[in-house]
Amino acid sequence: MASALTDKLTRLVKEMRGQARITETNVQDMLREVRMALLEADVALPVVRDFIARVKEKALGQEVLGSLKPGQTLVSIVNRELAATMGEGVADINLAAQPPAVILMAGLQGAGKTTTTAKLAKHLIEKRKKKVLTVSGDVYRPAAIEQLKTVTKQAGAEWFPSTPDQKPLDIAHAALDYAKKHYFDVLLVDTAGRLAIDEALMKEIKDLHAALNPVETLFVVDAMQGQDAINTAKAFKEALPLTGIVLTKLDGDSRGGAALSVRQITGAPIKFAGVSEKLDGLEVFDAERHAGRILGMGDIVALVEQVTAGVDMEAAQKLAAKVKSGDGFDLNDFLSQIQQMKQMGGLSSLMDKLPSQLTAKAGALDMDKAEKDIKRKEGIIQSMTPLERRKPELIKATRKKRIANGAGVHVQEVNRLLKEFEQMQGMMKKMKGGGLMKMMKKMGGMKGMGGGGMPKMPF
Repeated sequence: MASALTDKLTRLVKEMRGQARITETNVQDMLREVRMALLEADVALPVVRDFIARVKEKALGQEVLGSLKPGQTLVSIVNRELAATMGEGVADINLAAQPPAVILMAGLQGAGKTTTTAKLAKHLIEKRKKKVLTVSGDVYRPAAIEQLKTVTKQAGAEWFPSTPDQKPLDIAHAALDYAKKHYFDVLLVDTAGRLAIDEALMKEIKDLHAALNPVETLFVVDAMQGQDAINTAKAFKEALPLTGIVLTKLDGDSRGGAALSVRQITGAPIKFAGVSEKLDGLEVFDAERHAGRILGMGDIVALVEQVTAGVDMEAAQKLAAKVKSGDGFDLNDFLSQIQQMKQMGGLSSLMDKLPSQLTAKAGALDMDKAEKDIKRKEGIIQSMTPLERRKPELIKATRKKRIANGAGVHVQEVNRLLKEFEQMQGMMKKMKGGGLMKMMKKMGGMKGMGGGGMPKMPF
């Protein structure tokens, strides 16, 4: 989350780490900066006051004053209190009910309810191995029913049909009856949103809640709304017994305040966070990890999960066996490496989870340019014939020109890709027959990843 809040708190963290001694004066200065950073990030004033009071009480206690590294101790206190403000650890979704477990999705129009419903369906199918049915009770926006049908199919769940001339309560009863008869584990009910809070919306969703008796009532809120998210949260809390929150558009949030405010205002835990528009862009919310991201400490656990989920282990094992046997590393393998990078969510998504000190230099680079470069490389290789991919040595002047025309690039870019491929091929040859350890020694062993001799990777 590359937000103004993250930037300010990261700078404060560096300053705090440099303090030889923590005194009441420099704690006050630091807290003043934190207060301003939180208010500018649209965190609600009562939440800011409570947060500052907790940090101040602990910062002026013996834990910090008696510490050999008071700056680092102070950072850990800020980190802990940020996590406590957003909730403790992970609050998983509750499915402990006689099937089907009903989950009611609530929130304003434009918050991302329909897409989130499909994302949650995909999560429950893949992570919890559940049979999922979705239904739309949004009879005021005909496109909403079709949208849910489309995204439900993409998620691999089943969709229950509804029409704009039906009443939401009738739709809900019919869907529940169908879910029971066909042994579904979970029924996800997407409700109507409004552009603003109104009595008709609240009465309708209260009636739906009373009829369905859901195990989970999830409040879907746009993280980019700032103070508006807090007002919406209050209204929904008064109308419904909310059991959890889903923060959407967290990847595009420039302020970050909603995550710190909504949980405290509603008293309901944040259960999920939408981190991209893709259907797999839903993360189980972990308060401690999110606090680390806000402080610029990164989220290495999420990074590992993302890379693991994106890597095709079977393809990786085949490549390893191919290299070990001495078979040539060709342009098909090179293309496979590029495509795996895309499956992991791209460069910007991976960089987002690294600590800010590691990405400070990379932050100056144009990540969009890097992403486009990856797509261009993919286009160049896909413009080659199967024979050219297997035998790159055949690619001479006339072939290069044809490939460049096919990919819509200059011949120089084809030359650049072939040069990068040769570097990668050279590295793979050194790995053959146990040469990997020798290569590591040449690069400087385990002294660090900055050793010389590392060939330029394709991304």
